[in-house]
Amino acid sequence: MAPGGKAKPDRFRIVEPVNWRVAVERAEKREFVTTLNEVFKTSGSVVVAHYTGLSVAQMNDLRSKMRDAGGTVKVAKNRLAKIALQGTESEKMTDLFQGQTVIAYSEDPITAPKVAVEFAKSNEKLVVLGGAMGATVLDEGGVKALASLPSIDELRAKIVGMINTPATRIAQVVSAPAGQLARVMNAYAQKNEAA
Repeated sequence: MAPGGKAKPDRFRIVEPVNWRVAVERAEKREFVTTLNEVFKTSGSVVVAHYTGLSVAQMNDLRSKMRDAGGTVKVAKNRLAKIALQGTESEKMTDLFQGQTVIAYSEDPITAPKVAVEFAKSNEKLVVLGGAMGATVLDEGGVKALASLPSIDELRAKIVGMINTPATRIAQVVSAPAGQLARVMNAYAQKNEAA
C-alpha cells in the first residue's frame, strides 16, 4: 500500500495476450461467407473457373473487363465458398470448388459467362469449370452456351428497334397519300395557271 492508505497500481501486472489475429481472421471469414452467400442468392449467374498460372496483371485485366461489363470477380476460398452455398438455390455446384478457384458473377445472367468465356479464349490459364444460374447448375458447355446468348441490354435494343421499325413504316405509309395528294393539287394549280 502506498502512503495515505491508497492501493498502489500494479505496473508490472502480466496481461494474458489476446490472440487478436485469430479473432480478426474469424470475423473476416464470417463476413466473406455472408457476402458470398448473398452473391449466390441474388446473382443472375455465377461462373466458377480455375485461375492457376494467371499473373497479377492478367487477373487485374479480367477484373477490369468484368467490372466494365457490370460483373464482379472474386478469388474464392473453397471451404468458405462451400459454406456460403448452403441454403441457396446454387448449392449443388459445391463440387466445382476444388483447386485454385475464382468466381465471376453478375446481375445480368449473360454478362459473367460472356466475359469469362471471352477472357478464357485469349488466356488458356483461365479454365471455366461451370457455374449456376439460379437453381440450374451449369457445366462448362452450359456456361459457353449462356455466353453465346445476347445480353439483356442487347435484347432491349433489338426489341426497341423492332418496335420503332413498324412505327416508322406506318408513318411513311400514312404520310405517303398526303404527299401524293399535295403533288396532285400542285400539278392542277400549275395547269390552271398555265391556262
